[in-house]
Amino acid sequence: MFDPAVFAARRDAYMQAIGPAGVAVVRSLPERLRNGDAMHPFRQHSDVLYLTGFVEPDTTLILRPGAETERVVMFVRPRDPELEVWDGKRAGLEGAKERYGADAAYPAVELGGKLAELIANTEELHYAVGLDDAMDAMVMHAIARLRKLEKKGRRPPRAIVDPRAHLHELRLKKRPEELHALRKAAAITAEAHTAAMRLGKPGAFEHELEAVINYTFRKAGGSGPGYATIVGAGENATILHYIENRCAIADGDLVLVDAGCEYDHYTADITRTWPANGRFSAPQKKVYDLVLATQKSAVALAKPGATIDELHQHCVRALTEGMLSLGLLTGSLEDRITDLSYKKFFMHGTSHWLGLDVHDVGAYTVGGKARPLEPGMVLTVEPGLYIAADATDVPPEYRGIGVRIEDDVAITADGNEVLTAACPKELEELEAICRAQV
Repeated sequence: MFDPAVFAARRDAYMQAIGPAGVAVVRSLPERLRNGDAMHPFRQHSDVLYLTGFVEPDTTLILRPGAETERVVMFVRPRDPELEVWDGKRAGLEGAKERYGADAAYPAVELGGKLAELIANTEELHYAVGLDDAMDAMVMHAIARLRKLEKKGRRPPRAIVDPRAHLHELRLKKRPEELHALRKAAAITAEAHTAAMRLGKPGAFEHELEAVINYTFRKAGGSGPGYATIVGAGENATILHYIENRCAIADGDLVLVDAGCEYDHYTADITRTWPANGRFSAPQKKVYDLVLATQKSAVALAKPGATIDELHQHCVRALTEGMLSLGLLTGSLEDRITDLSYKKFFMHGTSHWLGLDVHDVGAYTVGGKARPLEPGMVLTVEPGLYIAADATDVPPEYRGIGVRIEDDVAITADGNEVLTAACPKELEELEAICRAQV
């Protein structure tokens, strides 16, 4: 998706939010060295993507809503035929103006010399401090320079404002084009999870499943994974961010896959857990049924007016009650919730925002209170139970079982849309897919 009008509308909305006395500086993060002279693949900072669609590194966008001229200024790498032979085509200064909506464009190396003038005599500088030390230093130098020029009528901004105040609030509520990208990302991700279920027989390796998942992402038109793909078999499923993906899958293992395709810069985020041999054991089934029932009831609660905190407390109560029933905990339900004993087996939150980032931007509280859900917000719903293999104080049949079930949910005016509904999660569905011949 690259419609210049979409990005122009986003910039206009952001400039209206910060007002004519403000100025915004939005900067791509630096490229990172992997080893030797090889770089990690570059992925544009999501704020730059949201406002411009520009994907090249070393990019700075400056928005000046109160300026008479040069309201949208971009600093980019200029065209360089010799370097483009090695690294690919650049939009250059001309492209920044003709395609990406800049009123003025300058070479990236000139940012330090021009920054002070572009932010002078404003009340608020909207800038994310703490992401890039070199850029922070450049901003501080510009402010210091302007302090020395105050007698000549050029003063620095009076305050620095975190972009979470306005820009990230705009990003929180998804527009139709964003929901379209998220639906596509979800559809590709569902296809990839199903492919992994078919491949993940006993004897296969976790990294083989990771390979087929990431291959499916690219084959179907995605840019790859939106975050590191997690494939945990057996007790590896009890490790929340297990990304080594190097072990063989054994007969009797549950396999937990947490993977999401990035499509048009928007990422899905799905977790499914399934039996490698095509049959849940009786203990596995009890744990899975508990997590599934909890997850489905929490999804049903995700609607306008509800809060993420309410979804989480619902899951805490339902899972803790189940932990008591399974013998993982003892005592009363209220006591185990109060003393947080449940966190031994359910230690993470139930939901997070989703969009350009897998843990997307947007405040979770407003005025010190949990934020009500509104149409356009997209979140995950992902309860789980993780019973460590060395948990000697629980019934032995449950040790080493990890189950998480995660869907992506868009809030609508009258309820929600489960963007990832096509990805199987019913127990009988999973068993049938896992027993099928590849």
